[in-house]
Amino acid sequence: MRFAAVLFDLDGTLLNTLEDLADAVNRVLAAHAFPQHPVADFRYFVGDGSTKLIERSLPKDHRDEATVQECLAQFKGEYARNWNVKTHAYPGVAEMLDGLVERKVRLAVLSNKMDAFTRQCVDEFLPRWKFEVVLGQREGIATKPDPGGALEVARLMKLLPERFLYLGDTSIDMKTARGAGMHSVGALWGFREREELVSSGAEFLVAKPQELLGLV
Repeated sequence: MRFAAVLFDLDGTLLNTLEDLADAVNRVLAAHAFPQHPVADFRYFVGDGSTKLIERSLPKDHRDEATVQECLAQFKGEYARNWNVKTHAYPGVAEMLDGLVERKVRLAVLSNKMDAFTRQCVDEFLPRWKFEVVLGQREGIATKPDPGGALEVARLMKLLPERFLYLGDTSIDMKTARGAGMHSVGALWGFREREELVSSGAEFLVAKPQELLGLV
C-alpha cells in the first residue's frame, strides 16, 4: 500500500460547520451593534483559527486588540452553547471513512479550530471511526500552515510523513501538507474554490469523499 494513513482537516473537509460558526459570530457582532455577515462570507473568514475569524468579521476600524479579545471570549461562549445545532458530516464522508477502515488505512485529524471544540466535533459527529490522533488549535503551538502539527501527528503515529495523504479544503491545508512532506489532496466540496487549491499546490483533487479511496 502506497499510503498508510490519511490526515484530515475538519471544518470544510469532514464536517460542514459553517452555519454554526457564522451564527455564533453574528450573535457577538449583534451584541456590539456591529454589522453582521451572510453565511457565505464565512467561507473566507475561517481557516486560520478563532482569533483570525473574529478579526476578519469585525469592522476594519474596530480590530484593536482589546475589541478582538473581548469578542473572541464572547464567541467561545456562544459557540460552546451552539456548536452542534446545524453542523453535519458532508454526504459521502461516512462511506469514505468506512472504505478507509476496510483498507486498514489509519486516520487522524488536524484542525485550526480550538482543540476542545475539535475533539467535541469528532466525538459527536464521527463516533464510529477510530481517529488515532485528533489535534486542534492549542496555546503556544503554531497553527497551520506551519507544518509542526502535521509532523507531530506523524511522530505520534510512528509513520514517515510521506506515508500520509492530507485531505483539506483550503490553501492553508495544501501548504501544511507540502511543508510537512505529505501528499496534498484538495476537497472540492469544502469552503474554497478549485483555483485556490490548485494554485497552492494540491497534488490531487477529489470532487466527492469516496474518490479518496481511489488514491490509497
